[in-house]
Amino acid sequence: MNVEDQLNALIFFHLQEYTSARELIQVLKEDDFARNSIAPEDGISRSSFSEAINERGLEQFFYVFQELQKRAVSLLPKKYAHLGELISIDWSLIDAVLSMGWADYRNKSKKARLHLGFNVNQNIPQKLFLTDGKGAERPFVRQILEPGQTGILDRGYQDHQNFDGLQEEQKHFVCRIKGNTHKTCL
Repeated sequence: MNVEDQLNALIFFHLQEYTSARELIQVLKEDDFARNSIAPEDGISRSSFSEAINERGLEQFFYVFQELQKRAVSLLPKKYAHLGELISIDWSLIDAVLSMGWADYRNKSKKARLHLGFNVNQNIPQKLFLTDGKGAERPFVRQILEPGQTGILDRGYQDHQNFDGLQEEQKHFVCRIKGNTHKTCL
């Protein structure tokens, strides 16, 4: 199974909303479309599929994401160009399997945290980072935003030191803040 076969299988897995690799492998063997269009030419066993999934790191998939994202951004129109580059930033927890030792979250619970910068102008993810479930979200604002861009943040990102750093780096932001925040109009 090469990387392209693996990507096709994983995309098919998510589009069909299968619940296990066992179910996917069965479909790749029994379904005519899946066997002819998705599965590797010589087929794939469950053990070979599992080995390929465990052997290939995230680096290859991040590279594929980055290359596809670059191509898509060059083709997509900008809806709100007059407002500048708007990047919505948020995070989400993703269930992980117990063997993913790095995805520490709770006892007997593994979760990964996805930090996402979403390009609002072109309706496409711009940058993403993956950490363990307990990873902090605030430091990723500075990594996601580029100078001149405007981040759209929820109040969980409120951090006055981080706001100062963003301003020094010419990165703009709009952030919902806590009601009891002391405000001074400048």
